[in-house]
Amino acid sequence: MRRLFHFVAVAILAGTVFACSGTQTEKLNGEQETNSNNDKEMTYKKKYTNADFYTDGKFNQKVAMEAFKEMFAFYDYPFTPLLEKDMWVTDFGLGDFENVGMGGVFWVNDATHGYFAHAIYLLPSQMIPEHAHVKTEYPAKFESWMVTKGWVYNFSEIGEETPNPPAIPAGHGPIKSKNFVVQNVGEVIHLKKEETFHFLLAGPQGAIVDEWASFHDGAGLRFTNPEAFL
Repeated sequence: MRRLFHFVAVAILAGTVFACSGTQTEKLNGEQETNSNNDKEMTYKKKYTNADFYTDGKFNQKVAMEAFKEMFAFYDYPFTPLLEKDMWVTDFGLGDFENVGMGGVFWVNDATHGYFAHAIYLLPSQMIPEHAHVKTEYPAKFESWMVTKGWVYNFSEIGEETPNPPAIPAGHGPIKSKNFVVQNVGEVIHLKKEETFHFLLAGPQGAIVDEWASFHDGAGLRFTNPEAFL
């Protein structure tokens, strides 16, 4: 009888330890899963300023590329050999890359067949200078955009002025485009009319945007700010 009682006690104790261990493991796994979900829900934030982007007053493209690579890593956007070779960054000569500038790559720009594909990369709250595409020996460029990461303000000079606009960087100067919408991931927006002014301005998470268009002739590019150039 004493041996039987001892056996039962040991079995109960072992079961209790196993149950506690299982509960602890489940709790740990649950905490890990929650932490993982929280990590995924975190948003990308600005990490660089003009103090990083300029060395002795000169635009440091290497630092700008590193800033984009960090954003790509956050968004699980692959930095491919093609990007390594062909991606470019520019401050449009305005000396304010923190607020006015972009990165990009032309996937294709085919004058013969009249089509163009482009990826636009914008750091948090970064603006592409306001511009238009006018007719040259080629038709005026017509374009469409789809956000794949983050979100943007999509501005156009067509339409009534939208209330509560975001601040336009002082270094850019006045704009013609006063109508805007917030464009989120997966949404497609088209240029409202050929040869009209427009621009994108990233939200505080930065943005990656796909653009499709007719052939892009650089000779037809016109900026509102006369100091800007690509």
